[in-house]
Amino acid sequence: MNLAPGQIVSLTIQDIAFGGEGVARVDDFVVFVPFVLVSEKVEAEVTEVKKSFARAKLLRVIEASPERVAPACAHFAACGGCQYQHLAYATQLRVKHKQIADLFQRIGGLTPELVLPVVPCPQPYGYRNRIMIRSQWNKPEQRLNIGFVRWDGGLVEDIFDCKIAEPALNEQIRHVRANPPPKGGIKVVLRVAPEGWHVGPDSFFQNNFFLLPKLVETVREQLRAAGTRHLVDLYCGVGFFGIELADAVETFVGVEYDAQAIKSARRNAESRGRTNGEFISGMVETVLPDLVKRLSPGATSVLLDPPRKGCLPQTLALLREVKPAQIVYVSCHPATMARDLNILCGDGVFEVARVTPLDMFPQTQHVECVADLRARGLAVTRD
Repeated sequence: MNLAPGQIVSLTIQDIAFGGEGVARVDDFVVFVPFVLVSEKVEAEVTEVKKSFARAKLLRVIEASPERVAPACAHFAACGGCQYQHLAYATQLRVKHKQIADLFQRIGGLTPELVLPVVPCPQPYGYRNRIMIRSQWNKPEQRLNIGFVRWDGGLVEDIFDCKIAEPALNEQIRHVRANPPPKGGIKVVLRVAPEGWHVGPDSFFQNNFFLLPKLVETVREQLRAAGTRHLVDLYCGVGFFGIELADAVETFVGVEYDAQAIKSARRNAESRGRTNGEFISGMVETVLPDLVKRLSPGATSVLLDPPRKGCLPQTLALLREVKPAQIVYVSCHPATMARDLNILCGDGVFEVARVTPLDMFPQTQHVECVADLRARGLAVTRD
């Protein structure tokens, strides 16, 4: 294909890839274009050509999809925070379901029927309780830009509010703009503290309070369906899942490498009267071998909520060896999750009962998934 940067092409969008870019073809050569919908005819400018694909920026929509809507944010298509504001919300859910089902089939070897419909967020805008804005010196205009990194490069888009952030965060943005950092290159984390939880400034907490109860309900349903007595909460952070699910099991153990988060977890457990659990500070890969020695695999569920990069190979190998009755895997990165599920289910050690996607990140490419894995050939024990 003789496409070249700067070339103007007319395209028909055939699909939306995981990550949010539209997929078109010129003589069977794939061209990715952002901010489009399936079936749209668009005009785009080629920006990059690789051996097997090209990228282009949208110039204009020639024939729009009936599912296209006006973005709520004036910064959309410049700021890199959102990818789907131009899609009706029902369309976003359908697109994400197809992407996840395709991804889990391609990487994880799962049949698409195992992926349930995406659980919608009751508040598709104004839901984020944590954002990070950056400062960058704008040399041509001799001023400081404060906002988010643009979708098309490392420059910072100057923003005045964020439509997916909670109103309290937009107040904080205005405060930062009124009291700007002294120079460029500074990151500022803005956060709405979760009510009733102690969370350190650098500790993780789910960023959508509005869909969080449904996330807990989903994990609880899977835990109770397995009928296990003990829960091991790996990558437990400030203890959220272990504490919320403590009444569904006889005992629980939380493991987290962040010592400050463990202190918060113990404090959170005490404030909620959870006395049937403990928290261990240490790397999962270091703590887990000794921890599993005192487990009864047939009576234990393991909850995995790892960082976006997923689990280390030694953790997956140990879980395959120990073979707890159930693994509940929670992740905001379906690709690494699908990779890990493929390893866990290799040779029939575990099998996936279902995957429940939840739209914790409306207007964006991201989605939270909860997978229920069961050990094959292992009966749940009550002793």
